Amino acid sequence: MKKIILSLYLLGFICLFGCKSKEQIAVKKPNILWIVAEDLSPFMGCYGDSINIGHTPVIDKFAKDGVLFTRAYATAPVCSASRSALITGVMQTTTGTHNHRSSRTTDGEVVPEELRINLPEGMKTIPELMKDAGYFVFNSGKDDYNFHYNRKALYAVGNEKDYKPGMNGWQGNKAVNYMSVTDGVWSARKDKNQPWFGQVQIMGGKKDAKYVRDGEKLADNDVPLPPYFPDIPSQRKAWTEHYNANRGSDVTVEKILKQLEKDGELENTIIFFFSDHGSNSSLRHKQFCYEGGMLVPLMIKGNHPAIHAGTVSNDLVSLLDVSATTLAMGGVSLPKYLDGQDLLAKDYNAPEYVIGARDRCDYTIDRIRTVVSKDFRYIRNYFPERPMLQAGYRDNKPIVKDFKKLHQEGKLTPYQEEHWFGIRPKEELYNLKQDPNQMNNLAEKLEYAAVLAEHRTELENWIQNTDDKGQYPEDVKQLKATYDLWKDRPRFKDAKVNPEYDQFKLK
Repeated sequence: MKKIILSLYLLGFICLFGCKSKEQIAVKKPNILWIVAEDLSPFMGCYGDSINIGHTPVIDKFAKDGVLFTRAYATAPVCSASRSALITGVMQTTTGTHNHRSSRTTDGEVVPEELRINLPEGMKTIPELMKDAGYFVFNSGKDDYNFHYNRKALYAVGNEKDYKPGMNGWQGNKAVNYMSVTDGVWSARKDKNQPWFGQVQIMGGKKDAKYVRDGEKLADNDVPLPPYFPDIPSQRKAWTEHYNANRGSDVTVEKILKQLEKDGELENTIIFFFSDHGSNSSLRHKQFCYEGGMLVPLMIKGNHPAIHAGTVSNDLVSLLDVSATTLAMGGVSLPKYLDGQDLLAKDYNAPEYVIGARDRCDYTIDRIRTVVSKDFRYIRNYFPERPMLQAGYRDNKPIVKDFKKLHQEGKLTPYQEEHWFGIRPKEELYNLKQDPNQMNNLAEKLEYAAVLAEHRTELENWIQNTDDKGQYPEDVKQLKATYDLWKDRPRFKDAKVNPEYDQFKLK
């Protein structure tokens, strides 16, 4: 009898201190995964795209099983600026990381002290904050951040080969080592009960077109061109390639989901799927502040009280909200310096406006700011005398060569000629519902004067309140590093480049 009583006593003691209740199991921290597609516009069935309906089944089901955001926007239409904002949760123009590929030198070299851009004191990146909260953190691909950091301090695993602290230039496109999405980097953690936060980068609009399922690939003439492009073979090919890239990304996402399921990680993982900015395949999208460059896919699925299958949100959303939402899911107390909100919080308040910014891209110096609201997009060009088709990294591509040839031959439409080769308007205003291609500039129409003033005031207040660093000239040392990186390349020599570089040519 005494033995039975002792056994019951021991069993009660074990359960008291060792058994997990349903409540304890329920509060286990979720794994959180970012699937980040490069350069991918939302040409998908779940977004109602007429070309790809039925041809992006995995992504469509992903959206149906979670929350789909129809108005999600990048902070910049180019990768390094957008990613610098995403990984800090702070607008790139606030941290001084707004110029594309700054705080860099040649890929594979350690960045000298004088070229390093440091984040403000007390600011930590999202992976660092998640690591502090007990998460195992990894990144299976591209960083591309315009500030100085030690990658091994950010990530426990992923792309460490040949890395040295301070080698920020190593993040550039040439040196990026895209791991196979089936490598399962989440499995690298020693403690399998430890929650993880990871970034899996997929090629998206850059190369995912090659993964299209058999019989699914679109021919060049299958997709009509927007009227701001000339209807020529090179433009049709580039435009169609992006539709194929969406279909190919569907295959890549499927691989990731299957690997998570195979590894037993899917059930407790909340997944974000989004892109860093819009289409790379065609001009006017990437690097520019129209919808094509700023609008991105965004969807979230997983076991969370605020994620209800089949939810569609038409609220204006910034990728900065992804940063804040991730931290909140991980139980991190949100830093006051964050610019975004927790999208799933009970007190979430949808904004009236979302701001976007474009600054120097590679060696091409420009400054564009944009404000998007429910019905309108406002764009401010600070260098209107510099044409849309000024020197850029795509100059050797057929889409640019053919465009310039048509210009020389006088074969462009009046709109195309003025838009691409003329002086840009200082201000642009578009009604997104009535003019989805954003070709009818309403900025000079009297009946829209109040709307124009509203958006202009919003931008001016934002510039002042955030101390937008784009209003100041780029640091001479950073500019000289950019010049040295590009000066010997033919496209830099042959192009009419920005006068800011003249100071270096004379030396």
